[in-house]
Amino acid sequence: MLGADKGRPMLRARPVRETIMPALDGMRILDMTQYEAGTSCTQALAWMGADVVKVEAPGVGDPGRWTAGHDDYFWNWNANKRSIALNLRSPEGRQLLLDLLPRFDVFVENYGPGVIERLDIEYETLKAVHPSIIYAQIKGFGNSGPYSNYLAYDMSAQAAAGTFSVTGQADGPPTLPGVTIGDSGTGVQLGMAILAAYVQKLRTGEGQSIEISMQEAVTYFMRTRIAHGGDWGRRVVPRTGSSIGAAPSGLYPCKPGGPNDYLFILTVTAPHIDRFFMAIERPDLVTDERFAGDAARFQNSDALHDEIEKWTRERTKQEAMKHLGEHGVPCSATLDTTDLFEDPHLNERGFVHTFEHPIRGEVRMLGFAPRMSESAVPIEPPPDLGQHTDSVLAEELGLSPERLKALREAEAIA
Repeated sequence: MLGADKGRPMLRARPVRETIMPALDGMRILDMTQYEAGTSCTQALAWMGADVVKVEAPGVGDPGRWTAGHDDYFWNWNANKRSIALNLRSPEGRQLLLDLLPRFDVFVENYGPGVIERLDIEYETLKAVHPSIIYAQIKGFGNSGPYSNYLAYDMSAQAAAGTFSVTGQADGPPTLPGVTIGDSGTGVQLGMAILAAYVQKLRTGEGQSIEISMQEAVTYFMRTRIAHGGDWGRRVVPRTGSSIGAAPSGLYPCKPGGPNDYLFILTVTAPHIDRFFMAIERPDLVTDERFAGDAARFQNSDALHDEIEKWTRERTKQEAMKHLGEHGVPCSATLDTTDLFEDPHLNERGFVHTFEHPIRGEVRMLGFAPRMSESAVPIEPPPDLGQHTDSVLAEELGLSPERLKALREAEAIA
């Protein structure tokens, strides 16, 4: 069975919840991640079938929980996990972690610099307990280099990777990006590395340490912007604002004129442009010398933008998207965070999931993008803090109710 090392008992996988066995069934992860960078990694692995046990501090837990134990932020990054509450600052709580370790394949953490060392659970310590452990870490700037002791969160990592410098209006200051690729973009890359290490472990029986820098991970998403004008790092790439290239590409206002009532168009090839002109019933623009070729369109972009706006302002963004999409023009309505949950396409594909929240009643959450024909894992709500402490310690370590009670009274668990 996957996840079983030589010399230790074969482990019982969590019950298969679908007729199709999940892809990562048998893979077991001790998850000491918090906020988003690490939790996005382990949630993705859980959504592919890994058994993820989240280790949290009693009473506090993952800081991402924030409010009353059930914050939206926590819910979005901790689905399909179990939670145990161990006090790693107590000798008994730390020993429980070490006792659990050999029964898992992967250990993941994304604490700030020095925390893991103070808890004495760095790689060499855990490797001595479990030689084939895969030990994965996210650090803002990695474990080496002049920035290695600096604290980092998503936006500081993005600033250090250059994303601010290419976001915003051309004549304005750098702008904070609206998405958290510093965290979740790093988490996805760590997940890929963990899977690669797991495959290697299945071949060799050996584990390894994995370290990923958030700054370096975000530069992965900068490659195209650097390629388009960066001259291999010798030139500063300008901010482009709401346009990209010559018209007809960019954001165009639609009715009724709300803050996100815009259509984004991106014409890459000459056929795209011809189709666009025909779709808006302006065949005259195909032969208009002002718009014949990229150079002419760039020079006369303002005039062409005006012609396009006349068309888009008469339609909603959804109407414009449907019409142009059906004519083979790459485009999209600018969906906002309300539109996403109401989008008929996402709902028909089953991407929007509904759960019963213990405080707020029915809530919706977006799902996992990969669709695997031979692996099915239903999305489950995230755990309460310490919800599975007793069951995990009893099943994995054989602890009796009396022993669990004593550990709880000693404040080693919760």
